[in-house]
Amino acid sequence: MPEADPKASSNAANKPKSAPQKAMEKLGLLRDIDLALHLPMRYEDETRITPIAEAQSHEGEAVQCEGEVLECRIETRGRRVLLVKMMDESGAELLLRFIHFYPSHQKTMAVGTRIRVRGELRHGFFGREMVHPTFKAVVEGAALATALTPVYPASNGLPQAYLRRAVASGLSRADLNELLPAGVVPPTLPALRDALNFLHHPPPQARLMTLEDHSHPAWQRLKFEELLAQQISQMQAQRERALLKAPALKAKRGGMHEQLLAVLPFGLTGAQQRVSEEIAQELALPQPMHRLLQGDVGSGKTVVAALAAAVAIDAGWQCALMAPTEILAEQHFKKLVGWLEPLGLKVAWLTGSVKGKARQKMLDAAADGSAQLVIGTHAVIEDRVKFAKLGLAIIDEQHRFGVAQRLALRKKLASMDLEPHLLMMSATPIPRTLAMTYFADLAVSTIDELPPGRTPIVTKVFADSKRFNVIEKIRDEVANKAAQVYWVCPLIEESETLDLNNATETHAELSAALDGYVVGLLHGRMTPADKAAVMAEFTAGRISVLVATTVIEVGVDVPNASLMVIEHAERFGLSQLHQLRGRVGRGAVASVCVLLYTGPLSDTGKSRLKAMAETNDGFEIARRDLDIRGPGEFMGARQSGAELLRFADLQEDSVLLQAARRLAPQLLDKHPQAAKRQVERWLGAKAEFLKA
Repeated sequence: MPEADPKASSNAANKPKSAPQKAMEKLGLLRDIDLALHLPMRYEDETRITPIAEAQSHEGEAVQCEGEVLECRIETRGRRVLLVKMMDESGAELLLRFIHFYPSHQKTMAVGTRIRVRGELRHGFFGREMVHPTFKAVVEGAALATALTPVYPASNGLPQAYLRRAVASGLSRADLNELLPAGVVPPTLPALRDALNFLHHPPPQARLMTLEDHSHPAWQRLKFEELLAQQISQMQAQRERALLKAPALKAKRGGMHEQLLAVLPFGLTGAQQRVSEEIAQELALPQPMHRLLQGDVGSGKTVVAALAAAVAIDAGWQCALMAPTEILAEQHFKKLVGWLEPLGLKVAWLTGSVKGKARQKMLDAAADGSAQLVIGTHAVIEDRVKFAKLGLAIIDEQHRFGVAQRLALRKKLASMDLEPHLLMMSATPIPRTLAMTYFADLAVSTIDELPPGRTPIVTKVFADSKRFNVIEKIRDEVANKAAQVYWVCPLIEESETLDLNNATETHAELSAALDGYVVGLLHGRMTPADKAAVMAEFTAGRISVLVATTVIEVGVDVPNASLMVIEHAERFGLSQLHQLRGRVGRGAVASVCVLLYTGPLSDTGKSRLKAMAETNDGFEIARRDLDIRGPGEFMGARQSGAELLRFADLQEDSVLLQAARRLAPQLLDKHPQAAKRQVERWLGAKAEFLKA
């Protein structure tokens, strides 16, 4: 047998990829199992032919007809339109109308050709017609499809016909053998291969409703498998974490955390005291803490983090605090320096804008241990940043960081065979169901009480047509009450796809309308120094109105700001709207948040604005946001590039979730290889994300 030509195989490997191949890679369709699990979003019924004379279609429903082309011509009345007239054996005619077409359309539907068309039928001026139906040339008596035709999620450059062939091929090759021992899968559910074959090619009599709402037993089997893999992975992570070692950071009587409490200009709320004690108790253990500190906007998480840092530093270890933006990192820096430096602590500041000798000085201080607390942005996790003894890592707004970034911070102590304790903070409260499902090995501390003196925020929703009235209200506020105002815009520059006013234009508009008052501008393209200068002016009260993009979303604290306008509010996510709203209401003055929207609103847009108007409760906001968007954003999964659950729904599939949670430890204990293969099949590399 002749040997393979290495040059030929090399040429095949270097052959440029086609557009469909690139599109499939972008969708993550790389392996046979990926294709087998790429499920249809809907189906088309091509199993029957309806005589044209009997054809009726209701809104959204399509029918399939077959006949001979009588006429094919291009009409030019204002714009070019391809008109095709066909007739079937009943003698009834059907007009096909194509506004967008190619020369190949005319060739396929030439006069005398027999064609099969499928589309939504309507009764026009010239009788029955279809606009842009699907079509193909056929011979008389050509076989019909025997199953419903799948329509898959796709992207540009990936035709359905190509994707259908690829999925069918992957499905036939994929290893879909049963991995789970007998008795584990509920007896009401089909075998995995049977379930997938059914979902890709359901018979004509299948109930579409059960397929579309994912209640069919075939769908239930997939959900069960996925949830079981996810629960096994979580339980495995929990067991692995229990074997890891961390420095035991014990709080000292009369130590630094007690000294900090004594010098704070305010007392802690009951909730702050409770969570501080929970954190201190876990820091004292020789296993790494993996805790989420959650609390609504303005509930006082920073001081709890400062107390945890004081415990770690008092025990002789370093602490790192990472924030998603320089504005927020700088605010933490100023607060913590004010609280901790009088106690003799050295705090280092490390962000992308710290350059040259100043940066090297900070790096040296972290590496030799003289900087007991290092505060910064993602610059803190760069390879060049070394810590002498990192005992506690604090991540603020954890959902804003990708899982890879969180994992990198945890590995900063690897040289000592220890892991730092990890405290993640979030002002986007995570619903209990989500925390239980995704964070099996995560302790959750909740600050469910706001500090005294906070005033409730009134939220009002207006159409953009009321914009002039809103600007007049701003003039009254800054003139009569010397109040300060945020005006939030979603974009910095014009976009061809989104008809949004940009921050620069809005700044010019408000500067003209509010003559005599200083209107500032803050956006992401400004240098860190310029951003800091604008924020300093606003904090000092020298800027009356600050036009900003979402760089002010988290952490900015200006007590005198009592009015916020969010432009194009329908474009923001619910938790983001709540975060933005939390920038006002931080002082004693009654505060208002105005949501300006541009119609028409989608159902999702209506739900978001309704929720904002009805409640200030961050936990209720989080619950509604989970209903609207799903769990990805809470987890920071967006930055990981992969959803952690594709098929299961945490709310609707709670029964399957409980079964998976019950079975996971049994499989790990009695069938560890089956458990391992289950995780590999369903999660692959994503299992690492669950450990972050």
